[in-house]
Amino acid sequence: MKYMMIVKTAERSGPPPKDKAGTMLGTGGLGPTAMGARVRLSGGKITVTDGPFTEAKEIVGGYAQFELKSKQEAIEGAVRFMELHKKYWPGWEGETEVRQMIGPEGFGHKDFGCPKP
Repeated sequence: MKYMMIVKTAERSGPPPKDKAGTMLGTGGLGPTAMGARVRLSGGKITVTDGPFTEAKEIVGGYAQFELKSKQEAIEGAVRFMELHKKYWPGWEGETEVRQMIGPEGFGHKDFGCPKP
């Protein structure tokens, strides 16, 4: 099963810790919100707001994708990931959200490459 670990923190950056287990499929950090934009659909209207997003206390700072056997294994990996942050960046605060990834087939819609149920 594929899992994504989404790292949320105050807007700071640092190099991501290395994957020693060899289960990481991909990783990346994200640039500052000042370089981004938000596209929102609400009330039938689409709006675009340029960054920075000062109202956000935490932002998504990066992600990592893993091929793992279970949710428990993913949680254990996230704990190790946070231990590395604690060791190499004392005082860093944030969280890692663990989510199982679902491919286009999991959405059941032709726009995602599969028939609508």
